[in-house]
Amino acid sequence: MTAQQEAARRLRADGWTYREICAELGVSRASVSLWVRDVPFDESVWAARVGANRNWGARQARPNRLKAARLAEVDTLRAEGRRRIGRLTEQEFLVAGTALYAGEGSKRDGSVRFANSDPRMILFFSAWLRHFFPIDETRLRMRMYLHVGLDIDAANQFWSELTGIPVAQFGQPYRAPAHPTVRTAKHVLGCPSVNYSCSRTHRAVMGLVEALLTCEASLPG
Repeated sequence: MTAQQEAARRLRADGWTYREICAELGVSRASVSLWVRDVPFDESVWAARVGANRNWGARQARPNRLKAARLAEVDTLRAEGRRRIGRLTEQEFLVAGTALYAGEGSKRDGSVRFANSDPRMILFFSAWLRHFFPIDETRLRMRMYLHVGLDIDAANQFWSELTGIPVAQFGQPYRAPAHPTVRTAKHVLGCPSVNYSCSRTHRAVMGLVEALLTCEASLPG
């Protein structure tokens, strides 16, 4: 366990919220959530700590107006985005996954490969691949890119549970060396690459990509 993980668990036990821990340690909410998921949160301890710190309470009572306006706008536009997208039809799901692969997927023949650090992107792609192509689950592979010092076992478990790909089918991870110019804790879960070695499937995917990018009828106007 790293010093940051230990600090996060200690702060959580002392009644700190996820937001406060993120701000204190300079790490993402996903990191904090993973590190402290089994640490009980006592609201009475939190309330006592807040009450003992009047300055903190005063700051909470007088939020920055610009920040409040920005957060309100973000919430409004997210709701508007959900309304505009709605529930995807079969065709929309096909096109959305194709566009995702066109931007983030491997174009090299022989293997369908998609890498991203956002769990939502990995989940969307995995569901899309399984839905539109006859996949042999035993041939699905995943490889982790994770900085040295971060918990590879916890990361493997997280991505395995998310995608349904057994850890036994994970390849040898690439452990990136720490560097002072890189925030190694920004992506505590690493960047996974989902891989399916099948030339026919890759060519079928690239056929969809080509159709999407050359279909004039799909362009506005």
